[in-house]
Amino acid sequence: MMFKQTRSLIALCIAATLSVPPTPVMANPIELPDIGTAASSTLTIDQELQYGDAYMRMLRNRAPIVNDPVLVEYVDTLGHRLVANADDVKTPFTFFMIRDRNINAFAFFGGYVAIHTGLFLHAKTESELASVLAHEIAHVTQRHLARSMEEQAKRSPATLAALAGSLLLAIAAPEAGLAAITATTAGNMQGQINYTRSNEKEADRFGIATLSKAGFDVTAMPRFFGRLADEYRYVTTPPPMLLTHPLPQDRITDSRVRAQSYPHLRVDESLDYHLARSRIVARYAGIKADAALDWFNRRESKVSNTIKPAMSYGKALVYLDNNQLSEAKTLLEPLLQQDKQNRFYLDAMTDLYIALKQPEKAVTLLEQALKSEPHNPVLTINYANSLLNEDKLSQAIRVLQRYTHDNPNDVNGWSLLSEANAKVGNGEEELAARAEIMALRANWNKAIQYYTQASQMVELGSLEQARYDARIDQLMVMRDRFMALQ
Repeated sequence: MMFKQTRSLIALCIAATLSVPPTPVMANPIELPDIGTAASSTLTIDQELQYGDAYMRMLRNRAPIVNDPVLVEYVDTLGHRLVANADDVKTPFTFFMIRDRNINAFAFFGGYVAIHTGLFLHAKTESELASVLAHEIAHVTQRHLARSMEEQAKRSPATLAALAGSLLLAIAAPEAGLAAITATTAGNMQGQINYTRSNEKEADRFGIATLSKAGFDVTAMPRFFGRLADEYRYVTTPPPMLLTHPLPQDRITDSRVRAQSYPHLRVDESLDYHLARSRIVARYAGIKADAALDWFNRRESKVSNTIKPAMSYGKALVYLDNNQLSEAKTLLEPLLQQDKQNRFYLDAMTDLYIALKQPEKAVTLLEQALKSEPHNPVLTINYANSLLNEDKLSQAIRVLQRYTHDNPNDVNGWSLLSEANAKVGNGEEELAARAEIMALRANWNKAIQYYTQASQMVELGSLEQARYDARIDQLMVMRDRFMALQ
């Protein structure tokens, strides 16, 4: 799969270009020094944001990114809870998931943090998943990629822009990117390895501090890392995470000692985490329905009463996706009755009503839920989809216009808006929505082409034509900036 090469390149570049040990961190787990500006003299925060946006657009075009609204909200909420308690935050953060059973996570310029769905299959608690996210957040806040590139640029003829451009090229064309990176990463291998290990330990230390302040179990990090190291100690091909985030014993020991220096905190089990995990097992683990049902049934008798609803929810999704609608309904209705604002349940019940050809019931259900949370993205996108299925097209379009304005990077909103406009025969607006999807995937020429066609379809000199033409100008500027980064 092309993305596996891409993901490895991003993460491996962190390892391959590191050479000088970072400023040491003091032993006190609370009073950590501010070392996050080491690369500021060469690579600015604005430049990092530009590269991050470019990488993200390329990934949307190449990678199996999970655009599931419920999972997106869960990961985003968890990630920003950690960011709110992290030190040296200088960029906005974006958290997203990639459908891949391999255990991995990585971060890149501009505060983008990715986790594989496979992580949910190995992390047993929310604190364990949070420990991985906290580690990746620390890579961003301490600017490890920028600092490593700065050091590499000092040791080789390559400029920092050439190194960053090589990463972007690696996403666009993996073979060319490999050659470019190889040509710009000569240096002392032992120094690179030492610096990589230092960065990993540094990210662990900052990550544990973030975990503690955010109210998670700090022992989750050494426990999760230790379990991974034991599980894959003797395999010939370890998961990508262990290739790019090596787990030597001294690193695990260091994180365990660090965690022990914090007060012990009892953390309640998170139902939302287990609901998200169940959703991934049911829909994104790549296993057959019988195997998924067996997974839930085997765990149902072992988990606490707090977590049991997640097992029922997972089974309901399997039944729903296999058109066993009565079985799904039997499980979902009592869950929603117990927790009427739970967005995992509301999303599933919406899908069930649509599958039952009863979209009007989904609309009523969501209108009631939106009274309490009128701007929630999960409820709003489900509401728009329900209106679309009920053929209330004008109302659906109004909802989606507001939604895409508030959530311009969500492909789901633009896809539904394109579909709704196609149904009412509004060809120019259908093209405009499709153009925005192309722009999110760095397919600039196609985006400009769609807007040009839309402009030609409307009345000459109209406000619609002026709007389309203005967007064409914006996209041309964005395309030129994007191409200049390479």
